[in-house]
Amino acid sequence: MPLLFGPAGIPRSAKKPTPEEGVRECARLGLDCMELEFVYGVRMTESGASLVDEARQETGIRLTCHGPYYINLASLDGDKLEASEERVLDTARRGHQCGAESITFHSAFIQGRPREQVFGMVENEFKTIMATLEKEGIKIDVRPELTGKPSQLGSLEELILMSQRVKGVLPCVDFSHFYAREAGRYNSYRDFCSALDALARGLGKKMLKRMHIHISGIDYTPKGERKHLELERSAFNWKDCLKAFADYELEGFCVCESPSLEKDALLLKETYQKLRKGKK
Repeated sequence: MPLLFGPAGIPRSAKKPTPEEGVRECARLGLDCMELEFVYGVRMTESGASLVDEARQETGIRLTCHGPYYINLASLDGDKLEASEERVLDTARRGHQCGAESITFHSAFIQGRPREQVFGMVENEFKTIMATLEKEGIKIDVRPELTGKPSQLGSLEELILMSQRVKGVLPCVDFSHFYAREAGRYNSYRDFCSALDALARGLGKKMLKRMHIHISGIDYTPKGERKHLELERSAFNWKDCLKAFADYELEGFCVCESPSLEKDALLLKETYQKLRKGKK
């Protein structure tokens, strides 16, 4: 599939603030996909998922999901660890019922421990999660997200290594987080190409044809991500980021997390299409 563009959540212009109407509004606007936001919990019912799946089939809009914020697969509290695992599984289950193809979430916090220790704990949790999904017959990409702060597990290198270690796990690459995580260090065309090269080296060139990307304007502090912004209100070099996407002929999902959901998703799609036409 080509690179598909859409918002992280229901477009502001939807007739009703329901996921199924959000899907239909994405189609009306000329967008390609939508990310279902389960960030405050997987509260959608099975009947609600059926309505979303119906809208998806009716419109051809492709779907991804974002899991709850309250996930820490390296928690030292047994109850919190079990709850985190269940939240990932619930996101995958409900996403699967909606017809979504990929789920993403922030996997863990470092909390002053050695990164290797945290990585090992999360790796074990992912193996358990993938075994459960396989047993339940649920096929959906499970993608830890490139996170916006070094205090979280989720550097590009960690995501690549996790994907090498656990079958069925792939990265969700948030290029805005890539920029903010190191306080604006990575913000050039060359930097974005280097990230794509690293993915291709670590996971094979086929990875570039199966991307799940997040992008938005973003503000940061020396400790990393502060908040999302509209694209044109941010110093994030999103145009050169899109140029790298076009030059590498990426395929998959490009989800816009800007506060101006559909406005910036359309801006991304229109800019990308112009870059692609310029290459022909």
